Amino acid sequence: MPLVPSEPFRQLDQWRKDLGQFFDDVPQWLKWQNFGAQRLDVYDTPGEVVVSCEIPGLEKKEDLNIDIDGNTLTISGTVNRSSEFKEEEIYRRERFSGRFQRTVTLPARVQPEGTRATYKNGILEIRLPKVQNEQRRQIDIEFH
Repeated sequence: MPLVPSEPFRQLDQWRKDLGQFFDDVPQWLKWQNFGAQRLDVYDTPGEVVVSCEIPGLEKKEDLNIDIDGNTLTISGTVNRSSEFKEEEIYRRERFSGRFQRTVTLPARVQPEGTRATYKNGILEIRLPKVQNEQRRQIDIEFH
């Protein structure tokens, strides 16, 4: 029996390419890739939870909203791209434009007070301080 390297994802990759060719003929507003799924990283430090999110193309801070509800963080906004070309002159458009929203559950309870957010070079970084002094209490049991 000859030894042949196994490539279990080879057929899956070919299927993805074939599917991509099919979707090249679909109007831009129907393509799943353009609904603005911003990629993000969430990590936990001893004192805070840090969220780093890619949002290229923001022009002003009024286009971005950050909401905290319990341990859920929601980032939403609008990316506006100025159009230098008429729609019929565009050959291919892949960059996202429009409204987006991303909601993520945080790994720890955070307090909105003291949260800092910075946007630089297309990366939004949010530092959320953890709830400190979250006290565990022993509950007294009435035993009869």
